[in-house]
Amino acid sequence: MSRFEILLPYYGDVALMQDAVRSVLAQDGDDWRLTVVDDGREPGVPEWFEALADARVRYFRNERNLGVTGNFNRCAELAEYEYLVLMGCDDLMHPNYLQVVRAAADREPTAAMIQPGVLVIGTDGREYDTLVDRTKRKLYSPKGPGRALLGGEELAVSVLRGNWLYFPSICWRTEAVKRFGFRADLGVIQDLALVVDLLVAGESLATTPEVCFSYRRHAGSESSAKAYTGHRFEEAKRFFVETADRLDRHGWSRAAKVSRLHLSSRLHAVTLLPGAVKHAGRAGVSAMLRHATR
Repeated sequence: MSRFEILLPYYGDVALMQDAVRSVLAQDGDDWRLTVVDDGREPGVPEWFEALADARVRYFRNERNLGVTGNFNRCAELAEYEYLVLMGCDDLMHPNYLQVVRAAADREPTAAMIQPGVLVIGTDGREYDTLVDRTKRKLYSPKGPGRALLGGEELAVSVLRGNWLYFPSICWRTEAVKRFGFRADLGVIQDLALVVDLLVAGESLATTPEVCFSYRRHAGSESSAKAYTGHRFEEAKRFFVETADRLDRHGWSRAAKVSRLHLSSRLHAVTLLPGAVKHAGRAGVSAMLRHATR
């Protein structure tokens, strides 16, 4: 029985993508399929997949560049099985990933989302413990037993206070993702928007503590001037304000208050101030301060 659709929206580094694919091919069972949707034009990639000659792997190359959110939605359109995973093209599944989420899905068949344990790694593949990840772990993620079924306003408050989820590692119920899709007007925070959509619709999240996925965080990703333009924070502010109004209408006043405050997003801007001084000058500093204080 085909149950898990592993989707790999691809753009960028060929070698890291190939490592990601190999990590999927190491999964056990016969209830899964890998679908790669190539949004780039790197030479040799179609030929590499053809040479794999693996019936468990489908490869598509978009006729035109769809961008991050567009390619997410294209992947979701192609999903046909009960569950899907939208894996990052530079992330790694551990050999036990499907064992872990398979067991969680059996325990909690009503859950629309399954968040397993995650190891954060750097560009070199070694464990990489950042301030962002320590904050997620110590301040925002739920405390108590590792296995839980969460939902409703309580979970909305939790993820809006600080998004402790690791989106590429989540296993989603395909029907739930297709029902809402990813918002085309969001390019950075579209994953959290989908989570909120699902929670408002009454869906739930199952957590399980077994580490079975490596999420790659690139050390240099925030050292470029692009990180300090303020665009992503403008998008975040718009999302949080809109979501607060929506949650007020839904009767979730606590979650609305947390969204309107979006404290973790403001604090993130503050932590970027030293880098903004170094890499983006006055314009970057102004963008960070504007988000942190307004």
